[in-house]
Amino acid sequence: MDSEHAGHAGHGDHADHAARFGRLFWIMLVLAVPVVLANAMFADLVGYTLPHDGPVTWISPLLGTVMYLWGGRPFLAGAVDEIRAHQPGMMLLIALAITVAFVASWGATLGLLAHDLDFWWELALLIVIMLLGHWIEMRSLGQASSALDSLAALLPDEAERLGADGSTDTVPLTALRADDLVIVRPGGRVPADGTVVDGAADVDESMITGESVTVRRAVGDRVVAGTVTTDSALRVRVTAIGEDTALAGIRRLVAEAQTSTSRAQVLADRAAGWLFWFALGAALLTAATWLLLGQPESAVTRTITVLVIACPHALGLAIPLVVSIATERAARGGVLITDRRALEAMRTVDAVLFDKTGTLTRGEPAVVEVVPAPGSTPDEVVAAAAAVERDSEHPLGRAIVAAADERGLPAAAASDFRARNGVGVTAVVGGATVSVGGPGMLAAHGIAAQHVAPTASGATVLQVIRGDAVIGALALADAVRPESRQAIDALHARGVHVAMITGDAQAVADAVAADLGIDEVFAGVLPEDKGAKVTALQQAGHTVAVVGDGVNDAPALAQADVGLAIGAGTDVAIASAGVVLAGDDPRSVLSVIELSTATYRKMIQNLTWAAGYNLIAVPLAAGVLAPWGITMPMEVGALLMSASTVVVALNAQLLRRLDLRPGVAARGTTLSPGT
Repeated sequence: MDSEHAGHAGHGDHADHAARFGRLFWIMLVLAVPVVLANAMFADLVGYTLPHDGPVTWISPLLGTVMYLWGGRPFLAGAVDEIRAHQPGMMLLIALAITVAFVASWGATLGLLAHDLDFWWELALLIVIMLLGHWIEMRSLGQASSALDSLAALLPDEAERLGADGSTDTVPLTALRADDLVIVRPGGRVPADGTVVDGAADVDESMITGESVTVRRAVGDRVVAGTVTTDSALRVRVTAIGEDTALAGIRRLVAEAQTSTSRAQVLADRAAGWLFWFALGAALLTAATWLLLGQPESAVTRTITVLVIACPHALGLAIPLVVSIATERAARGGVLITDRRALEAMRTVDAVLFDKTGTLTRGEPAVVEVVPAPGSTPDEVVAAAAAVERDSEHPLGRAIVAAADERGLPAAAASDFRARNGVGVTAVVGGATVSVGGPGMLAAHGIAAQHVAPTASGATVLQVIRGDAVIGALALADAVRPESRQAIDALHARGVHVAMITGDAQAVADAVAADLGIDEVFAGVLPEDKGAKVTALQQAGHTVAVVGDGVNDAPALAQADVGLAIGAGTDVAIASAGVVLAGDDPRSVLSVIELSTATYRKMIQNLTWAAGYNLIAVPLAAGVLAPWGITMPMEVGALLMSASTVVVALNAQLLRRLDLRPGVAARGTTLSPGT
């Protein structure tokens, strides 16, 4: 296929192809005006007179030939490629139509055929209309692929790099290297993936995750290229640059998804092949019938009209445009489709298996319950424990400090900090010795029993001791994400069976399941056994989607009908999944289901319209209603063919109304275009 149309099947550089077809369309439109106006048949139809000899009579043949060779070149070259590939389709049909019109018109001009076969004006309109249809297609596909360009545009042009001596210099992104230190000013974009080494800021990650709420990033947290610091400056140690960044990975995932082949696309390609033979058979039958009736002019006219009307242009556009728009909308909502077949299958999922740690829970401890002893208050217990733990690097200590910060409690000064492995930590706070620990700490203080017992099931309990008296207890557990219940409730509302799988003990898993209302729990499962649990659900008749984020989730993700990897997880998990959730919000699963349902609906609507339109229009073009005085002029056939393309394109564009931000689908407000 020639370079101007090389992207028709694969939709490569759509913006470039759109520009080429646009220029060619306008040039051919200018040439078509004199071709049409100087054509004797058109003049007779409209009612004006042209001279029967002289230079005017050669305007249409000469300019029409230019249009055929120049404007028709993409279709002629495409037809040759289809013949070589033994895959006849729309290019061959278009080429047949314009070639028959071209040959018939020259035959009439030279007096070799009847004057009524002077089709120069129809040839001109046909080429212009076909170019217009292809231009519309390429523009639509270019818009659908704009997610890639918009993702690339998220990166700043330059970065502010810090030198070893503390000096700063502004450098292009290409000059950055791993381990460089950069400063990101308030309102600036992070130039490369990295880790915060100084400062704390609310970061807008909506362009990556789709979530509009800013996320607090502080020392030790990972930041992603393209995100925006909203309120404070950060110093970031670069860990990945260029094609190794998460943003570049997202672009690759979107590009791969837009070029992957789905079952629906295979069906559309097969239908286009069937339609070619249907159209060719109908054209031959039409020609034979009208010739037998003794009307050679009608035979040529009807045959050309059949070939024009049968062009499966809308059919070729029906699936690629829908999937391109769907993957673009998904990327903007923080959902990355790496396999189109996964997107198609998601609408049929009736069981979702969530990994617990890092998916339904945060994967880090948090204070879930505070129980004060008589004479103490919850804030007093948390404040005392946090004062001791501020110098601790233990995850439980950081969780207690975070709980105090969330409550807005003042940071009391502590001194003489001591940590004892397996026992707890001790410090002097306000002149009194405060200890935080478990049973070992109670024993060290000679306290025989656990005086204060939280009710949280499966939690780690730490006692807070001032002097030799217990003032309260803290229960810490892997915190359940606040979005998890909303996601599970929404899945239940759709009739989806929700299960959870974890390597944790049964008691811990049951506590989380009871809190969230999960239907089925697989606890104490080894990584190598997770795939078998998915198989068990499938053997029970379920179509299973698995959501996970770790290396140990990879077997389950691969075994599932649809694997969804939390984007914050490992590369192994992402490589095993057909869908990647760029954020860590489990409600995004609902967005994928919503997108899959809407996408499938649009595919079926477009396929039905494109194929059904051709099956109905071809007999009309052949002249089956001619005995009753109803015929379809060739120019009307060309217009209707282009109209079908426009209908398919506009119907696909309705997918842009989908709101796939995390939580929107879970609240039941996501629009599902059905018309």
